[in-house]
Amino acid sequence: MRPPRRAFGAARGGPPRATARIDIASPSFLAGFFGPMREHLDEMEESLAVCIGSRGNRVLVQGDEEGVEKAVRIIRRLEALERAGRAADPAEWRRVVRSLVEEPALPVEELGGDAIAPATGGRVIAPKSPAQKAYVAAIRRSDIVLAIGPAGTGKTYLAVAMAIASLAQKKHRRIILTRPAVEAGEKLGYLPGDFMEKVNPYLRPLYDALHDMTDFARSRSMIERGVIEVAPLAFMRGRTLNSSFVILDEAQNTSVPQMKMFLTRLGYDSKAVIAGDVTQVDLPPDITSGLVDARARLQGVAGIDICTFTERDVVRHPLVQEIIRRYEK
Repeated sequence: MRPPRRAFGAARGGPPRATARIDIASPSFLAGFFGPMREHLDEMEESLAVCIGSRGNRVLVQGDEEGVEKAVRIIRRLEALERAGRAADPAEWRRVVRSLVEEPALPVEELGGDAIAPATGGRVIAPKSPAQKAYVAAIRRSDIVLAIGPAGTGKTYLAVAMAIASLAQKKHRRIILTRPAVEAGEKLGYLPGDFMEKVNPYLRPLYDALHDMTDFARSRSMIERGVIEVAPLAFMRGRTLNSSFVILDEAQNTSVPQMKMFLTRLGYDSKAVIAGDVTQVDLPPDITSGLVDARARLQGVAGIDICTFTERDVVRHPLVQEIIRRYEK
């Protein structure tokens, strides 16, 4: 029998009052569920105050009645996702478990799927949390979407994926990726090269997301032909962007006039996604963030969606979630 993280009979709150035995048909599910990277088991045992172990093809759960019931429900849903080809890696297991612990009644279909676009290496890009799924739905539904939340929640990455899919489906003729070139501790004037060489490092995250979804030669070809444009926000002034999927990244570092300028560039058959983290503003203290202002000013406007992410939606290294929590405190 594989030992649980906490010995059976030692659940929090005294001796266990309930035991559940779950027969599992899939050996691959058992191998993944009790694999070497078992952070999801920690998540379940700590959150639900249960002990989880296995004997043969049977999973054993002990704890109080409510915790055991929730754990059984989560394990059954994980099993269903595994049959559908989901939750194959440790980070994905942990994200799904966290979502189900926080929202036990969450339908399985809300946990992911909804493929957006193919990525390099044969992967498929899809939302990985209920908030990401709502974000993707908002982008499909609305012409302007504000995405606000901490780093690593997929705000820009999913927007780029949606833009690539939109281009492939001929809904838009071009993609425009932009962000403000705001200095964060290093003066632009001290950097070598002309203006574009100075601001290019600021645009690097956009290139990274793009190259993760298309091979380098194809993305470079689209950039050279103007189908995809990556440029600093200052280059948007005076333009009218028709039939374009426009993404403004690091929007917390725009001023109010810059945000107004960007929003008024939108032309016919265009869509704009504005992403940023209002807790990481690099503007001088006397300048109001355009993203903070837009969130308050545009609330309730028809055709504009505002999506909010928390540290629970972080899809980077698991430690990033804890780091965000500590800094928020």
